[in-house]
Amino acid sequence: MSRIGRKKITLPAGVDFSIDNEKAIQIKGAKGKLFHNVPDGIDVERDENIITVTRVDDSKKNRALHGLTRALLNNMVVGVSEGFTKEMSLFGVGYKMEIVKNYLVLNLGFSHPIYFKIPESIAIEVTKPVNNRSTLKVSGINKELVGLISDKIRSLKKPEPYKGKGFKYKDEVIIRKAGKTAK
Repeated sequence: MSRIGRKKITLPAGVDFSIDNEKAIQIKGAKGKLFHNVPDGIDVERDENIITVTRVDDSKKNRALHGLTRALLNNMVVGVSEGFTKEMSLFGVGYKMEIVKNYLVLNLGFSHPIYFKIPESIAIEVTKPVNNRSTLKVSGINKELVGLISDKIRSLKKPEPYKGKGFKYKDEVIIRKAGKTAK
């Protein structure tokens, strides 16, 4: 049996969980609401404030979907109650970022600024640079979307190993290389 799939999900106060006959799940909380369709072969049951995810049989497909479905539902519960945040810092002389209307405008040393459209369900916050390092917070209720948007922004200028210029996650460690040495 799946270790993650066996864990029960406890609903915090203020979170509403509903499921209909077609296995469509809706979770509402203080921060918003999320939807998920449960795949065939997986059953979701609610007993007061505890959600249990079980599988119909032990086929390979259902074993794979068991833990996945439980993890997705847990992420939805955490998202609508607390939310998710990814923090990054931008390091480099002349590298700037600012928010203009629905766009994140990035000056990353290219010949042109990059305009990154911010999705409606995502909030992005930029702080002023201190010691050539600006910080960026990407937050929202959907864990997958927060990770996807932060990774797309990071891919515009990944940190290089010599000076460390580029976007770096808050808890990421960049292994630095020594430059050329003169003989």
